[in-house]
Amino acid sequence: MIADSAARRDIPDATVARLPQYLRALRDLAERGVPSVSSEELAAAAGVRSAKLRRDLSHLGSYGVRGVGYGVDMLAHEITRELGLAQNWPVAIVGLGNLGHALASYLALATRGFQVVALLDRDPDVIGQQIAGMTVGPVDDLERIVTGRGVAIGVIATPAASAQGVCDRLTAVGVRSVLNFAPCVLSVPAGVDVRKVDLSTELQILAFHEQRKAPAAQEMTPLLEVAP
Repeated sequence: MIADSAARRDIPDATVARLPQYLRALRDLAERGVPSVSSEELAAAAGVRSAKLRRDLSHLGSYGVRGVGYGVDMLAHEITRELGLAQNWPVAIVGLGNLGHALASYLALATRGFQVVALLDRDPDVIGQQIAGMTVGPVDDLERIVTGRGVAIGVIATPAASAQGVCDRLTAVGVRSVLNFAPCVLSVPAGVDVRKVDLSTELQILAFHEQRKAPAAQEMTPLLEVAP
């Protein structure tokens, strides 16, 4: 059952953050030719509890069919539309070091509702290079290129010292969505959304948990070595 989109309630941020997980799982199911899926099966594939999945999908107005579950293609279409992926969003990547180069070469971006339309760097040795079929342009031309190519999302993969300046220039010419890979916090005007991806922070969080596993394992070892 799909409710009229005009009647949908606002979707909580936590639910929005999980929608891509559901979409990924649904696409995997569709590729395997699975026509429908239960909430339990979809929740397991997405790595969440089934009650949370049902609550999340209720915000879309989708409740499934009792005894049948969710239509895979229909639900994938609904989530795709809700996430704004029914169109290709023009993306500019600023900073073509190792990380920026890898992002530009990630061909899956072209099939997930995003299209990289501009690559920019300040290094003369990088400017003019061909990456993923595109020519790297000079960051000095950022305003002209971003405006001319209708960039909607800016990806910052520069060193931290350059990130705020790049962000200021992007937002000054109308970019309202920024994905920041630089290890710093960006200040943006009202109405601009920033998502930060910090790999070092994620590794540090894993290290926090890992160091707590080691003492637990060490405490258990003598018990395992004691003969009955």
